[in-house]
Amino acid sequence: MRLAGSVAVITGAGNGIGASMSREFASRGASVVVNDIDGAAAREVAEEVGGTAVVGDAAGESGARELVDTALERYGGIDLFCANAGVATAGGPEAPEEDWDRAWQINVMSHVRAARAVLPHWLEAGGGHFLATVSAAGLLTMLGAAPYSVTKHASLGFAEWLSATYADRGVTVQALCPQGVRTGMLADSGQTGRRLLDADAVEPTKVAEVVADSLGGEFLILPHPDVAGHYVQRATDPDRWLSGMRSLRRKIERPD
Repeated sequence: MRLAGSVAVITGAGNGIGASMSREFASRGASVVVNDIDGAAAREVAEEVGGTAVVGDAAGESGARELVDTALERYGGIDLFCANAGVATAGGPEAPEEDWDRAWQINVMSHVRAARAVLPHWLEAGGGHFLATVSAAGLLTMLGAAPYSVTKHASLGFAEWLSATYADRGVTVQALCPQGVRTGMLADSGQTGRRLLDADAVEPTKVAEVVADSLGGEFLILPHPDVAGHYVQRATDPDRWLSGMRSLRRKIERPD
C-alpha cells in the first residue's frame, strides 16, 4: 500500500503507537484523521501532522459511525482504517465484571463497529485496508491479564474472519501483533508486565516504521520477529508451550 496521497483513520492516536503511526504515515504523505477520547492529545497530534482531530469514543456504535462519517466528509474517502485503541486489563476470573466488559467493548467491539461503519464505503469503492492492533497476547497469551488476553484473541479472530470474507472484494486486512512497546500501557502493566516485556520492549516509533513498511504485505505484522517462533510452537506442540508458560509464571511469581 502506498501511503502517499492516502487517507488514514487511526483510533487511540493521541499517544503511544497510534500517535507514532500518525506521525509516520503523515511523513510518508498520508492525510491522517486522529481519533482519541483525550481531546487535547488528539488535537495536539493532529496539529503536528497537519491532520484532522476527531474527539470521541470510537468503541461505541455512534462514535465509530461519527468518526467514519467525519473522515468521509472531510476527505471524500478512507483508504486505511487503523483500529488501534485498546485497554490492558489485569486479573483473572475474579476481575470485576465491568473490567471484563470494558476490555470486550474496546478491544473487540470497537473493531466490529469500525468495520460495520466503513465496509459499505469500501465495498462500493472496490477496496480498502483495515489494520487491527491485536498484540502478541492475541497470538500467545499475557500472564496475569486474562481479560486482555481473551479479548485480544477475539480481535485476532475477527481480523482473520474479515480477511477470509472480504479479501476477494478488495479489502485488505492485517493484524499488528507487537510484544512489549514503551508506552503508557507497558508502564501501567504492573510488576508482572514489566518482568515479561520490559527487556525486549521497543519504542512506538519503531512499531510505526514496521507498520508503514508492511502495509499490504503478510497478514501478521510482527515488530518482534521472535513472536512468530513462539506462535508456531504454540500451534505445533501446545502441551510443551503451556508447560513453558507455567514455568515462566512460577519464575515471575517467585523470582528468587
